[in-house]
Amino acid sequence: MVQELTEERTAVAELGKRMLEQELTKGTGGNISAQSGDHVAISPSGIPYDEITPEDVPIVDLHGEQVTGEPAPSSEFRMHTDVLRERSEVGGVVHTHSPYASTFASLGEPVPASHYLIAFVGDQVPVAPYETYGTAELAETALETLGEEYNACLLENHGVLAVGESVEAAFEVALMTEYCARIHYQAISVGEPNILPDQEIDTLLDRFADYGQDH
Repeated sequence: MVQELTEERTAVAELGKRMLEQELTKGTGGNISAQSGDHVAISPSGIPYDEITPEDVPIVDLHGEQVTGEPAPSSEFRMHTDVLRERSEVGGVVHTHSPYASTFASLGEPVPASHYLIAFVGDQVPVAPYETYGTAELAETALETLGEEYNACLLENHGVLAVGESVEAAFEVALMTEYCARIHYQAISVGEPNILPDQEIDTLLDRFADYGQDH
């Protein structure tokens, strides 16, 4: 019998509402997943976030096969399960259409280290080349762009993919990605932003890892 994943399904439902509240998406865009063992609770396809209950959240295995739940899983399930299979430290994935980050995604430009909170992600927010949404090709290019070192990437002409040790951590990475994108957008609108040097980024990454993320 498949685990109920009550906690994970509840988190997916609640974070979907927060994604709308934080203006990380519009309508039914984006998706969220939380892993428990060999199973993943993931946003249902086509249900408005403010209507999703934990019982609506389907469960898939790590290859994307649905094992329980009435609604179909998000069409982007491959992007979630591929990352969760390949990055053993990742326990949650959040995909958003947040406006400032999506602006840079549409430009095909990474977000550089113009704010120290970029260290939530890495030394930048890189860009995954465009592929049609919901395809295995998009999942593959997103996974390649994240590699082992990044906790988020932009999806060209699309949005953001963020990962974390838990789904809550992934959601925070998505928030910080949008924040850094907004600061960079505003900075280049006014002048030429200072980009933090690689040495300082290394220091920040070490501090974030050692001392948590209470900054």
